[in-house]
Order: sequence, then structure tokens, then C-alpha cells
Amino acid sequence: MARQDEIKQGLYDHTIAGHAKDVKTLTDEGIALGMTPLDLLFGALIPALQEVGNRFEKGEYFVPEMLMSAKAMGEALKILRPLLAQTGAKPIGKVVMLTVKGDLHDIGKNLCNMMLEGAGFEVIDLGTNVAPEKLLATVKQHEPQLLGFSAFLTTTMPMFKVNMDLLAKEGWRDKLRVMVGGAPVNQQYADKVGADGYAPDASSTVRLAKKLLQDMGYDSLSGGEAKSETVAAISAIEKLMEQVGEAEKQQAGNS
Repeated sequence: MARQDEIKQGLYDHTIAGHAKDVKTLTDEGIALGMTPLDLLFGALIPALQEVGNRFEKGEYFVPEMLMSAKAMGEALKILRPLLAQTGAKPIGKVVMLTVKGDLHDIGKNLCNMMLEGAGFEVIDLGTNVAPEKLLATVKQHEPQLLGFSAFLTTTMPMFKVNMDLLAKEGWRDKLRVMVGGAPVNQQYADKVGADGYAPDASSTVRLAKKLLQDMGYDSLSGGEAKSETVAAISAIEKLMEQVGEAEKQQAGNS
């Protein structure tokens, strides 16, 4: 068996087992050997999460196992993200992305980052559990046109308004546009907290970002689109993550 095949088998097995460190190591090795991100995704990572979902439905896996597998997948995505996003397109705008304070979920946000970068945006990702003060400092430093707030938990959704209130207090709210998203978020809640837009998935995030840029008077048509293979991979992961998300909400409801 060629080393590339061993890597794909290892990624498949370790993703199912939730071994995040091993998944990261093998992903790095695969890229170093010239394997493409899409080969690693479709040849190992996505099938692994599909198998995890199958085991969950059969009662062979439970919520903790699903979450461990999702975390392992996330380690691979951190490495693959900049490679998937490469298009050579000139940046059409700058967006700061983050998961709000108190929330550690980032896979959905990372998928949005990939799509935004692939469409020509410069993305500044602050990661998870981001304090409003850190957001404000980043806005002052980078002066983005757009902000993207993500929340997976209903208990962290109020941080959307906390962030926007701080931006308003410091005189920045009217200078940029705010997008919100996450599993429990909807358009009604986005309107309630005064966000400029809501996006339910990565593809919608790109469309919303371009619309908001255009409304601000910028040229949002020159950045191109993410590659169709990248879009397909991200869509497949999003569908699988919906299942993981439902499982996690179920666990939270039972605790």
C-alpha cells in the first residue's frame, strides 16, 4: 500500500476514533507529500464523519463520540482551509470573523471562512470565545468593512448585542456591517439584536457579505467565486455537522 493510501486510511480511522492529534499529523504529512485537500476530504475525512453519523443512528455511537470525531475533523480543516481558499483573486473586502465569548464552537465558522476567502475576501479570524474588548481592538487595528459573529449555544447568542453595543459606544457601529449565524440563530433573532444580516450556511454567508459590501458602495463583483469542488466539500461537511449539532443540543437538553 502506498503511503498516500495509508494516510487516507489513517485519517479515516482516527477521525472515527476522535484522535485529533493523529488527524492533524496525518493531514500535515499528506499535504507535504503533495496530496490535495479535496483528496483528503473526499477520500477520508468526509466518509469518516458519514460513518460516525451511521453509528450514531444505529446506537453504536453516542454524543461524546460524535463530538470527539467532529473535533478531530476540525483539526484537519484548520490546515486545509488556506489551501482550499486559494484562488488568486484580489481581495474585495475585509471581514473579521469570530465565535462569541463563552462559545467554543468553530467548525461552522471555519467553513464560512473558507468560502469567504475563496470568493476574494481577506478574512481575519479571531477564533472562539472572543471577548468584546478583543473584537474592538481588532476593529480599530484592521478597520474591516464586515464583521461575522457566530454562536452555537442559545446562552451565548446575547453576546451579539453586547458586541454591537460596545461598537456603538466607541463610534464604530455605523462604519461597518455585522453578519450573524450559528445553529440556534435565525433571521428573527438577527433583526431583534440589530444585525445587518443573517446567514444560515457558508454559501449564504458569501452572498450576504457581497450584498452588504455593495450596499456600502464597494465593488463586490470582482472577487470571483470559490471553486466548485470546494463548495461541494463544504456543503457535504455542513450537512454532517448539522447531525453533530443536533446531537450536541440533545446532550445539552438532557444535562
